[in-house]
Amino acid sequence: MPVTAPPTDHQLLTIYLNNHLAGAAAGTRRAHRTARSLSDPEGARLLRQLAADIACDTASLRRVMRELGVPERRPYAWLGRLGELAGLLKPNGTLLRRSPLTDLVELEALRLGVLGKRQLWAALADRAGADPRVDRARLDELADRADRQAELLEGLRRSAAGVLTARP
Repeated sequence: MPVTAPPTDHQLLTIYLNNHLAGAAAGTRRAHRTARSLSDPEGARLLRQLAADIACDTASLRRVMRELGVPERRPYAWLGRLGELAGLLKPNGTLLRRSPLTDLVELEALRLGVLGKRQLWAALADRAGADPRVDRARLDELADRADRQAELLEGLRRSAAGVLTARP
């Protein structure tokens, strides 16, 4: 059996950042999709703005990847898209129409994605001391924006969770 060398730090960074890039693309699509179907017009407006913010964050991630010499790997994007499509098949109590639970589940998924993105910016900021290519101040700004996005989604999620306590 051949012995393979363990992955290098750069290979691990490439995997990590490409996973987040795939998640960011999925998050942008999910935010747009949820905004189109959300029954609350103000919540839908906020989600459209969030989708635009996530797209900007994705551009920031691509910039960081270029600065660190990390290539984009298309297979990660394809696998992310497949995972996203599989997520649309989640059981929600209805077969042919949108369930009242769908908004809640999608808002929770968006919030989890934003929290993961927050951790990405923190992990990269931790690297800033050892790598002059990393702009810690910019990463701190992105982390703060992710915190605000998570707060926004928490408010929308709480509102959507009302379907769980509604009386018949």
